[in-house]
Amino acid sequence: MKLYLVSAIFLLSYLMLSCSGLGTKEQCETPKPLNPNGDSELALLMREMFDEGMRMREQILNGEKPKVLKKFEAIHTAQATEPEKANSDAFKVMADVYLASLKALKNASEEERYDRYQSVVQSCMSCHQAMCPGPMVRIKKMYLPEKNDQ
Repeated sequence: MKLYLVSAIFLLSYLMLSCSGLGTKEQCETPKPLNPNGDSELALLMREMFDEGMRMREQILNGEKPKVLKKFEAIHTAQATEPEKANSDAFKVMADVYLASLKALKNASEEERYDRYQSVVQSCMSCHQAMCPGPMVRIKKMYLPEKNDQ
């Protein structure tokens, strides 16, 4: 019994400290896969796009100019879970629309930011309606409140 208790304490300590000094940088920074078969580069990129979208949402709500990252151009080259979908003409067009909407947001005046951001979110929603509906519940959280609700 005592051996089990010591083993459990050791294992628990190791797990708690693994990302606070004992674990490798890669172990601590690599997100845990949500998909039991592993996550594709595109899935990970899209999760990062969501996180950045939520960050930009907060910036806009706070009256700040959102910082738009250029790295999402990798949407065209990231390995997909279902490569046949990502290689389709429809996906390529929707990815271009997303990138164009990001560019428009980056160049938007203060008066245009709200609508340009909503266009970014709508480009995500339109693609997921056609290609992969699962993330739509999360994407809905990205929309800004109606202008009269602010």
